[in-house]
Amino acid sequence: MQITVIGTGYVGLVVGACLAETGNDVACVDVDPAKIEGLQHNILPIYEPGLEDLVARNQKEQRLTFGTDIPAAIQHAEVVFIAVGTPPDEDGSADLRHVLDVAAHIGAHMGRETVIVTKSTVPVGTASKVAAVVGQRAKYPFHMCSNPEFLKEGAAVDDFLKPDRVVLGVETDHARGVMTELYAPFVRTGKPIIFMDIPSAEMTKYAANAMLATRISFMNEIANLCERVGANVDLVRKGIGSDSRIGPSFLFPGPGYGGSCFPKDVKALVRTAQDCQSPLGVLEAVERANNRQKGRLYEMLRSALKSDVRGKHIAIWGLAFKPNTDDMREAPALALIEQLLEQGATVAAHDPAAIEEAKRRLGSNIKYSETNYDVLDGADALVVVTDWNAYRHPDFDRIRSALKEPIVIDGRNLYDPAKMRALGFTYRSIGREGVGAGTQ
Repeated sequence: MQITVIGTGYVGLVVGACLAETGNDVACVDVDPAKIEGLQHNILPIYEPGLEDLVARNQKEQRLTFGTDIPAAIQHAEVVFIAVGTPPDEDGSADLRHVLDVAAHIGAHMGRETVIVTKSTVPVGTASKVAAVVGQRAKYPFHMCSNPEFLKEGAAVDDFLKPDRVVLGVETDHARGVMTELYAPFVRTGKPIIFMDIPSAEMTKYAANAMLATRISFMNEIANLCERVGANVDLVRKGIGSDSRIGPSFLFPGPGYGGSCFPKDVKALVRTAQDCQSPLGVLEAVERANNRQKGRLYEMLRSALKSDVRGKHIAIWGLAFKPNTDDMREAPALALIEQLLEQGATVAAHDPAAIEEAKRRLGSNIKYSETNYDVLDGADALVVVTDWNAYRHPDFDRIRSALKEPIVIDGRNLYDPAKMRALGFTYRSIGREGVGAGTQ
């Protein structure tokens, strides 16, 4: 099948490479010539396990191409995926300018009957807007489809190749048939393709992310309460996660959610609800709770230091919003670093993948290191922000000897509080044994 993917960001690149892997001829196009030149040489703009090999292999076998000629890529395509960015506007709503610009190009340049797929996360009603723009220019029949992505950063390739489900909003038998054929290789084990109307498909993506964000904020608030009442959130998590109605996923407390999806999608859904005079009070509370949670690590650090942070040198492990990605959008580490710098502290940081992204965002405002132990030298405390596997079993003797004071703030509950105390650390974690309330 002749496929065109417009937009070579996180979603577009994964979609294009994975569809090429099943034998389709895929053209990925973008307006950024520097990005395209890099991709043509297998230099990816993002870090995602398994993606680099996928891109290199399919380029070598000429199933996957990258270019900037959007009209030419559209002209021969049977299916066009719209995978451009939908950044939040000032009021929190999704900015659809790029999506509608692409729609105009599709309408002007399509050269055959085409299925047009909105893959970007877009509010309910976007497909109708795209269809209206395409219809003003199109000389051939076209069929709209909403195909929301459910890709977890750090596991996106596996998520696409082995999906839990594929959600497709369609209006015509033609679109249904084409998309069924396209996704058939990915659901051979019996995972469902769920067909629905387009508005329901658009809402499904937002509702899924909003539910997950709600679980995270709920568990973070329970963890904070556990500290006050002397409970252990790890045990609470196991107790409630064993209930089949709840399940264990997304119940780990931490310093708040970040990334490219949850913050943006919660804001957009809240804004849509406000515009429809159907406010989502629960989600508004989720957003407020998450904003508060991003200040918890700073509060815990000040408590452990028993002073303000002015003049202190703080080591940070983890800059990406989650492991196995270099994405720092809305990352808790950014909130912590901003607070530390504002209050007169200095910062040294390590991350296995996000150092270059951190340099782009933070410049020389902090120090960087290629090893997690180097950042400890002369530091007054260590704060663990991202739960990379490399941080799970460190050399604690080495940590203690490198720090000025043996203070560890564990934002991901990676270490055992009793063991840390026995090793002589002043240790704080989230929601366990009253640690954050002032006892060691």
